[in-house]
Amino acid sequence: MDRFSWTNGLLEINETLVIQQRGVRLYDGDDKAKLDLGIALLTTHRLIWRDQKNHECCISLPLSQVIFFEEQAAGIGKSAKIVVHLHPCTENKEPGPYQHSKFSFIKLSFKEHGQIEFNRRLSEEMTQKRWENTPASQPIPTTSGSRAGGRTRAVGIVGIERKLEEKRKETDKSISEAFEDLSKLMVKAKEMVELSRSIANKIKDKQGDITEDETIRFKSYLLSMGIANPVTRDTHGSGTHYHLQLAKQLGTMLQAPLEERGGMMALTEVYCLVNRARGMELLSPEDLVNACKQFEPLKLPLRLRVFDSGVMVVQLQSHSEEEMIASALDNVSDKGSLTAEEFAKLLGLSVLLAKERLLLAEKMGHICRDDSVEGLRFYPNLFCTP
Repeated sequence: MDRFSWTNGLLEINETLVIQQRGVRLYDGDDKAKLDLGIALLTTHRLIWRDQKNHECCISLPLSQVIFFEEQAAGIGKSAKIVVHLHPCTENKEPGPYQHSKFSFIKLSFKEHGQIEFNRRLSEEMTQKRWENTPASQPIPTTSGSRAGGRTRAVGIVGIERKLEEKRKETDKSISEAFEDLSKLMVKAKEMVELSRSIANKIKDKQGDITEDETIRFKSYLLSMGIANPVTRDTHGSGTHYHLQLAKQLGTMLQAPLEERGGMMALTEVYCLVNRARGMELLSPEDLVNACKQFEPLKLPLRLRVFDSGVMVVQLQSHSEEEMIASALDNVSDKGSLTAEEFAKLLGLSVLLAKERLLLAEKMGHICRDDSVEGLRFYPNLFCTP
């Protein structure tokens, strides 16, 4: 702890904050330091600790003082720690909370977790050693001769303006790089969709030794990568026209998945399925609901249904309500009783849809319920049994 010096906690010129973590306690070797919980700040040049309650209590340690560090796992009643081994204390060190220490290492105890990311970022800074390439402060002509530990700090309006300009340039660079990567990803996604269509068309003739089952399976893998030309506001405007065109595309896309799932899917499942297929052109929940409401006006083979509980589903027009009720009654009668979870496993449905089918059969009077501490269980309605 005698390597730490008092500081005001302000970043110097060319110094950048890397990461900060609350709930960190300092140890002088194996002994707990006479300091409360604080905030550990890692910069490109220093390790700074500031008291959470008294911000004027702030100390720092140059990263150049660090020899190596290691992680100490948490135990029963013990927090995870990072053990930092340090070089001997220099003679011209500025004053700090400890004048002498018998230990050559300190510990950072993380009471609120965060030690994994802090350890990773510390490792990066020790590898890059940015404090050597960009000194934390540059000499600035001054008549006052204001110095701290042999280094001249940038103070006043000039120092503040310089730091703000550096921050702005760094932020602009990060934003530019992020959007550049995003643009490349969107271009690559479109290329992959076009490639999948091209390969799918070429294997229609089943050239070579590809069997029919393999051909169908391979085509499904390729086409599941995305919709080739998704309906968007850019291509089809906004408002009713956009929702009508979107409904037509959904009607074509959802036909096969609905047939595979017994003719009905929860709207949340539809939302995930559609957005996965659309790739970068994601659909909002509001647009999906408005598009599904257009199924019946467009006379598509699908419809949006809202159960009494408020659960919304998309189902095929050919999906018979009588068949749903009969299926629920038959399964409950065969098993004697069923919960929604058990019914879902039998039919391969989600628990939400299984429960709605059972509630529908109950509403029609074919089954009845027993709602106890063990959960909701459905039984055949013996009063309706001939």
